[in-house]
Amino acid sequence: MASSNEKPFLFSEFPPVSKSAWEEKIKEDLKGADYEKKLIWKSFEGINIKPYYRYDDLSELGWNGDSHYEFPYVKAVKKQGNKWFIRQQIITEDAPDANKTAHDLVENGVTSLDFYLTRKFILNEYTISALLESIPLSSVEINFSGYKAEESAFYLRHYILSGNKNKEIKGTVDFDPIGRLCTKGHFNADNEQWSVDKMLALLNISEDMPHLRIIAVNTRHFINAGSSITQELGYGLAMGVEYLTALTDKGTSLKKAAARIAFNMAVSSNYFFEIAKFRAARLLWDKILGAYDSSCKEPMYIHAETSKWNMSVYDPYVNILRTTTESMSAILAGVDALTVLPFDLPLRNPAGLSNRIARNQQIILKEEAYFDKVIDPAAGSYYIESLTKSIAQSAWDIFLDIQNRGGFVECMKQGIIQAAVSESALKHIQALTTRREVMVGVNQYPDIKEVYHERPQDYTTICCNKFKEDSRLADKNFFIPDECIYCDCEPENCNCSCCNQSNRLVQPLKMLRFAVEIEKIRLQTDLSGKRPKVFLLTVGNTTMRRARAQFTTNFFACAGYETIDNMGFTSVEEGIKKALEKRADIVVLCSSDDEYAELAPEAFKMLNGKAVFVVAGMPPCAEELKSKGIENFIHIRSNIIETLKFYQQKLNIEL
Repeated sequence: MASSNEKPFLFSEFPPVSKSAWEEKIKEDLKGADYEKKLIWKSFEGINIKPYYRYDDLSELGWNGDSHYEFPYVKAVKKQGNKWFIRQQIITEDAPDANKTAHDLVENGVTSLDFYLTRKFILNEYTISALLESIPLSSVEINFSGYKAEESAFYLRHYILSGNKNKEIKGTVDFDPIGRLCTKGHFNADNEQWSVDKMLALLNISEDMPHLRIIAVNTRHFINAGSSITQELGYGLAMGVEYLTALTDKGTSLKKAAARIAFNMAVSSNYFFEIAKFRAARLLWDKILGAYDSSCKEPMYIHAETSKWNMSVYDPYVNILRTTTESMSAILAGVDALTVLPFDLPLRNPAGLSNRIARNQQIILKEEAYFDKVIDPAAGSYYIESLTKSIAQSAWDIFLDIQNRGGFVECMKQGIIQAAVSESALKHIQALTTRREVMVGVNQYPDIKEVYHERPQDYTTICCNKFKEDSRLADKNFFIPDECIYCDCEPENCNCSCCNQSNRLVQPLKMLRFAVEIEKIRLQTDLSGKRPKVFLLTVGNTTMRRARAQFTTNFFACAGYETIDNMGFTSVEEGIKKALEKRADIVVLCSSDDEYAELAPEAFKMLNGKAVFVVAGMPPCAEELKSKGIENFIHIRSNIIETLKFYQQKLNIEL
């Protein structure tokens, strides 16, 4: 019993339970089943996730579980609250127009402006002045990305020093020659030395702008090419080290170099893993700085961006849900700035509505959910703290492997990183095609009413140069950036900077979206003008026929096929008659395994080749059915992409 002066612990009347007692109880309940196979989950990153975590796990962390704003900054860099910069991008062609847009954004809650400079934008001291006119630099972050973004720093300095401007400007310049190597296959000016010289020049001219970070480490490219989160982190750290080494070798102090680097990271759908990833990133970056100089304790600056990888063209409003949970992960992990991509980004050039929704997602999390009030809300969670350590260890192993092989650039030249990311992407896509990973609206629960009559932006195969030259395309509302990493031109037919291979030093990463391969099949159906009819021949066991009918509906809806459902038939003959009346292209028998041996041959014979016959499931009698000419089966182990492509060919659906 606690004394009258002591506050009792919650549930103090219950005796403590040791870890060994928990383990014994679990083994007893498993009744001899394998503990590892039943209860240990292995994540995509190869991390073993236990069924429960205890306070004991915190003792193995290696960092103080209570302190904030203390090296190694795992808990949080922020001293008070959890404030972050709400960032939104402005496609910048004309300075006055962009300035007007910037003021509108600031008035509506944006605190970080990302000016994406296009080739049309004439960059000089006058346009920079017009671009930043009356923007409250003391409270708003200013960021430059896009075409020759690094040049903006030179003119920005002139603007700051011109007299009455705020010298406390804060923000970033997206100068990342190694990132360009990843996406384009070459550095900005085709050689590494140019990049180093440019970095040194940027450091020198930014002396008057101590809060401007002029070097970017874009790890988001890896996630958007299909990497795991530990690969993103490990490769990103290796990129950061390349920059640190290049600068310190030229005499720049470590603290000065580290203070000018900003990490632009993606945040994807694995909620708890993403929280842990950002915390692990701060831990490992501090470890790296300490290896250079133990006195350097410069915090890591992280800008997070919701992932393009995780977005879908079909059922695009689900993207709002995806980006909301992604935002929550990033904010709870304590990122410094966050960009939420508009939900219709794969469809078109985002406009007013989608930009407003993207902005308001963050504002709601801040103003209504109070995500800005508590420093590192995840702190002390046995699971997240342990996960932070596991992710850190896995990413560190990747980082060390890159270093042992000669560093990041050398590994890109050898194709090591590209191969690893491609393998990761393939595993992700295989999980999607077998529905071990679910993407709502794509491989599960598609909206069959949704039809596209022209190609969405993501599927334009037009050359970016041709796009600019052809005025007829101006009304298509497609935005293809000047430094387009998605350009689909055939290199032998094009000399544009996006796809010309003559100056490539390495093979670039291939930017993807998780859903693309399935979406292409459905888009093929939409644009063909033909919508196949799938008739559900439901007969026999009520429970099994309804379950398999639902499975079949979802399966073929992923390709845009129309499903004709019914309440069930008393006989195969009745069902086949109805199917022929409806002029079905595919007839799917939905029943139980026990009944298939009799019902399937009967239905197949009565249909007599007038439609494609399919059995829902893979019954024990499958081989016997195949011997009778029944070849088509769909089931939970079916590869949805291969299977749907097969039916597209069978039904002569092509563009």
